[in-house]
Amino acid sequence: MADALFPGGAESAAFGAALEVVRAAEPGVAEAIRAELASQRSALKLIASENYASPAVLLAMGNWLSDKYAEGTAGRRVYAGCQQVDVVEEIAARHARELFGVPYAYVQPHSGIDANLVAFWAVLAARVETPALRQAQVRHVNDLSEPDWAALRAQLGNQRLLGMSLDAGGHLTHGFRPNISGKMFDQRSYGTDPVTGLIDYGAVRVIAREFRPLILVAGYSAYPRLINFRVMREIADEAGATLMADMAHFAGLVAGGVLAGDFSPVGHAQIITTTTHKSLRGPRGGMVLCEEELAEYVARGCPMVLGGPLPHVMAAKAVALAEARRPGFADYARRIVENAAALAQGLLRRGVSLVTGGTDNHLVLVDVSGYGLTGRQAESALVDSGIVTNRNSIPRDPNGAWYTTGIRLGTPALTTRGLGPAEMDDIAALIDTVLSSTRAADGPDGTPSRARYQLDAAVASKVAGQAADMLARFPLYPSVELS
Repeated sequence: MADALFPGGAESAAFGAALEVVRAAEPGVAEAIRAELASQRSALKLIASENYASPAVLLAMGNWLSDKYAEGTAGRRVYAGCQQVDVVEEIAARHARELFGVPYAYVQPHSGIDANLVAFWAVLAARVETPALRQAQVRHVNDLSEPDWAALRAQLGNQRLLGMSLDAGGHLTHGFRPNISGKMFDQRSYGTDPVTGLIDYGAVRVIAREFRPLILVAGYSAYPRLINFRVMREIADEAGATLMADMAHFAGLVAGGVLAGDFSPVGHAQIITTTTHKSLRGPRGGMVLCEEELAEYVARGCPMVLGGPLPHVMAAKAVALAEARRPGFADYARRIVENAAALAQGLLRRGVSLVTGGTDNHLVLVDVSGYGLTGRQAESALVDSGIVTNRNSIPRDPNGAWYTTGIRLGTPALTTRGLGPAEMDDIAALIDTVLSSTRAADGPDGTPSRARYQLDAAVASKVAGQAADMLARFPLYPSVELS
């Protein structure tokens, strides 16, 4: 692999020996692990929320730290014997603070959703004004008793959330009704301009002034442009809201300095959540970053929201954050955006419709209705052809959130493998070939289906072969050979 994070050395022996140990206990699991590596090596990974963690990150998760319970925070644990967990957590938090330039970092969340829940409850708890309720919170931290959340909500008087709608590119946790965020808050959503597909900050300001949310969420999982966090903070301040930024998708671009100034949440949002995989290239997990005045509330994430932290994953987060602080990571982040732009241009040259007409970040959102397909049909046909994407809603999607009308493409993983703009143009050609050769099919009852499709097996095989040939020039974990 071209990236310096994946050097040669002892990795083959380490992973090979580990796999043999697993095989002795359960051969089926060992085979699935081996097959997963083979699959990832041969398919074009274009899922925007996935990446390839370094061998060091992967190995940091398979060790004795997994055996420790560690509720609480460093120096204040419920369980004894957490000295090494304290060391690991403090290293991870320090790297996060220094990488992003924030006062406080909480590295315990198991996922991005957990990180968002911690942030929500921290903001709610921080709004408690009466001494009695505040003392109840202090007692809760000390004795783990259940706080009077009904009284807390009554005291807050404003449990409202304003976030980006799911079809406009927001996340489930930004107030989508079936998600817990849509149940615990009185929720409203802002969308995008119906013509440009861009955030209309004037419209967001109008909604915020009228609704006056407790929390304004800025962030996305499928918005291919940038957010002006300075303007979002102005809107939040005018409405008396806390600005929460969910940078799960673009944290690596912030860490690498590609998103800075008005387009970085740092220095604008009072509280920031993120995952540690995706563009950060770490283990699957989450983090919360915040200003000092929210730190004590965020630190209560366990046991307020989280179960026991996962020390082995915190160790892997520490390794990934240390890697992201190396000079080469800024170049990696730059190349992610460069590759996304090249992929978008390659698709546009072939007449493919893109939401917002392009991209400014790491992802591209394709409207597949021009091919006569749903997102689910397009996703399945591409997987058959060695191209892994995910179906995704587009603004005002006629097919809803399950079948969708779009597919989402992202460049963090292939950039890690060393692919560049020339390969992105070739990939655009492969995608167009597959989708142009795919037809919607009827269901068993003869009525049109939004899931069934027809694709000539010869086309799928040819494209899969071309994808594998391309990837052979950019080997994945070249230092790891498994029998």
